[in-house]
Amino acid sequence: MKNGIVVELKTRKFHVRYLEKLTRESRLHRRNQTEAEKIVWEQLLRRKQLGVKFVRQKAVDRFILDFYCADLCLAIEIDGDYHLKIKDKDDYRDKFLQACGIRTLRFTNTEVLTDLNKVKSTILEFIHPALSREGMGKGF
Repeated sequence: MKNGIVVELKTRKFHVRYLEKLTRESRLHRRNQTEAEKIVWEQLLRRKQLGVKFVRQKAVDRFILDFYCADLCLAIEIDGDYHLKIKDKDDYRDKFLQACGIRTLRFTNTEVLTDLNKVKSTILEFIHPALSREGMGKGF
C-alpha cells in the first residue's frame, strides 16, 4: 500500500489496479478521440516517436488517462473546455495519480491545435531528464 492506495509491485514499477468496467469505456474512448487527442497521438506519441512507448486511454484505478507511459510513470492529459468546469476533480485526480507515483502533464485542446511544437517541446523537456535518470536515454 502506498499513501493509502493499493498498488502491486511489478518488476521495478508499481502497477495500480483498475475497475474492470473501464476496459470497455477505454476502448470507446480510443475509437472516439477528440481532434486534439488524434493529433497528439498521430504526430507525437504513436510508435515511440519520442523514444518511449505510450498507450492511449489507459485505465488506472477509477480513471482513464488520455496517454500513459509506464516506463516513465507519466500521464499526458488533453483537456477540452469541459475541464474548466471540473477543475476540482482534475486536481483530485492529479493528486491521486501523484500518490501512485504517476506524474501528469496537462495541455488544453487549444494548445494542441494552435501550437503543437510547444506541446512537443514541453513533453520532450520532461522526457529527456526522466530518461537520463532511468538510464534509458540511449536512443536520443
